[in-house]
Amino acid sequence: MTLRLVTGSEMAAIDHAAINDYAIPGIVLMENAGIRTVEIISQLLESTTNTNIVILAGKGNNGGDGFVIARHLYNKGARVQLFLFGEENKVKGDALTNLTIWKGMGQKIYPLNSTHDVNMVKMAVNSAELIIDALYGTGFKGTVSDLLASVFKSINLSGKTVIAVDIPSGIEADTGKINGPCIRADHTVTFAYPKLGLVLYQGCNYVGKLHVVDISIPAAALSKVASSRYLTTSELINEIWPSRKGPEHKGDFGRVLVVAGSRGMSGAAVLAAEAAARIGAGLVTLGVPSAIHDIAENKLTEVMTFPLAETAKGNISHTTLKDILDRCHSSDVIAIGPGLGTGTETSTLVQDIIMNITIPCVLDADGLNAMAGKAGLFKSVKSNLVLTPHPGEMARLTGHSVKEIQQNRIGITARKAKEWGCSILLKGAKTIICGPDGSIYINGTGNPGMASGGSGDVLTGIIAGLMAQGLTPVNAAVAGAFIHGRAGDVTAQEMGMSGMLAGDLLQRIPHVTKEYE
Repeated sequence: MTLRLVTGSEMAAIDHAAINDYAIPGIVLMENAGIRTVEIISQLLESTTNTNIVILAGKGNNGGDGFVIARHLYNKGARVQLFLFGEENKVKGDALTNLTIWKGMGQKIYPLNSTHDVNMVKMAVNSAELIIDALYGTGFKGTVSDLLASVFKSINLSGKTVIAVDIPSGIEADTGKINGPCIRADHTVTFAYPKLGLVLYQGCNYVGKLHVVDISIPAAALSKVASSRYLTTSELINEIWPSRKGPEHKGDFGRVLVVAGSRGMSGAAVLAAEAAARIGAGLVTLGVPSAIHDIAENKLTEVMTFPLAETAKGNISHTTLKDILDRCHSSDVIAIGPGLGTGTETSTLVQDIIMNITIPCVLDADGLNAMAGKAGLFKSVKSNLVLTPHPGEMARLTGHSVKEIQQNRIGITARKAKEWGCSILLKGAKTIICGPDGSIYINGTGNPGMASGGSGDVLTGIIAGLMAQGLTPVNAAVAGAFIHGRAGDVTAQEMGMSGMLAGDLLQRIPHVTKEYE
């Protein structure tokens, strides 16, 4: 199942197509949005009868959804207090129709336009069991008023369950940016497709559990917008996961060559190699400088190792180029970089390897640093490359500042993937994977506990191992990021985040992947 991600304007275009091309009245879409939200609420509550519910509505279509929700919850026996932010005479169209229905039922509309009104909201919140945010929709940008800021603070500190309609108020739908106070929801019910801001940092931290619901927009209308952005889901991983039909030979599951490590950095090399084995690669071979070969061999039981000539500083020498290229002939994938170290000779070695190989390659860490100022070479590489930079490494490759990278993670990554003709996985809060074909994936797994030494080395090995088993570079990066993050989430559930180590992720990879076998 591929779950597309859309911007606010793309969703508006889809709504427009449903209404104008397929003659579905907007008020029907609004009714369906309200009904689907009430269905989610009913699943969350034991009963709506006599439940105190506060609904905060704006004067636009998001508020119109709130009016529909109010009506259906009232009909289910809930005690609903509906607050309207903005002048009542500014409510128009379908939203006005639903507000008129609410008034026709003899129900009150409480204003939210003054300090006195804010105090009324705070009193209502104190006695409520559920709060529904239907203030701002996907068109919101900037910051909320001081009046709403006070309301948001009260709600966020209340400890009450909060449900956001389509998107929590305060999040910019296209970027996930939060420029001021924002509703922190426990659940967000979004319609048709998730909006980008719901899965990007910072917005993703305010969404809670995301529910994507169908509001009866025809499939043909949904396809009117050719979005190439996707949210990585477990269903998607299941679709692309390599199959094992057996009985088969270990060579049928791919051969991975890892070139990594330097004096004092054996751990990075070992983690990457073991991760490739843990993810299911049939044979993994690790090449390291001779000074640390015995260490690597002692640490690894299931991975083959071989020593490489080294420089005086303990890095792999350029004299090993022929040996490495020869070993590529009997390998399906090569991973380069973890713990490799830096220096002119190392950089030249990395450049010469990638310019001469034809097998797929995962380039990470110091492998990426070796290409700083030389990224134009990527255009001439014969193999399929997967680059896995963190923002600092991406900055060195592109010439942008880290701040610029972080402010435009999708735009810069997608542009460089297309320019360089490779797949790029940009690490960070909500890892982004971009393919050279323009496809963009946002990963939703993982947690802050994974921000520790060696975690990226594990990811490198996972991606290489998946490519060895036949996944395309972009699919290997997508699945690799998902499994890596899920292993971190399982670890956090079992032992917390504070003491999480990269080695803990290795142990849990098989527990995560077994559901896809």
